[in-house]
Amino acid sequence: MFDKNLFPFDTEKMMEMFKTPDFTKMMTEMKFPAVSPEELMATQKKNMDALVEANKAAAAGYQDLFKKQVAIFEETMSEAQKQMKGFDASKLSPESAAAQTELTKAAVQKALANMKMLAETAQKANADAYTIVSARIKESVAELQDMAAKLQK
Repeated sequence: MFDKNLFPFDTEKMMEMFKTPDFTKMMTEMKFPAVSPEELMATQKKNMDALVEANKAAAAGYQDLFKKQVAIFEETMSEAQKQMKGFDASKLSPESAAAQTELTKAAVQKALANMKMLAETAQKANADAYTIVSARIKESVAELQDMAAKLQK
């Protein structure tokens, strides 16, 4: 059984803190030497804004990737249907077999080019999101260094 006398930590007070939705009010009530709660909240708001922008950039990139995948799939299926209409196994000759081989080789090369393009699209989506987050991290470190310098004064 939990004995409050043995542990001065009050769980009810802690739970009240989590029930309080106004973190700005909580931050203003806290006393930090030489650091304003408004600065801390502004920094955190910038961090959240950067995350939102990074997610938007990633989502846009992946939406573009999905559209390209759908277009490639539709084109591939259309080409496959054209090939199947013209293919007659009973009339297979060395010339038609060579033609089918060339068509297959072209299809494989096109598939490889499409995979490369899709990989580049995914990499760009990730790089765009990373750029946003990386820039914000650099800004945040500079802001924290400024706050630390104020504390040392």
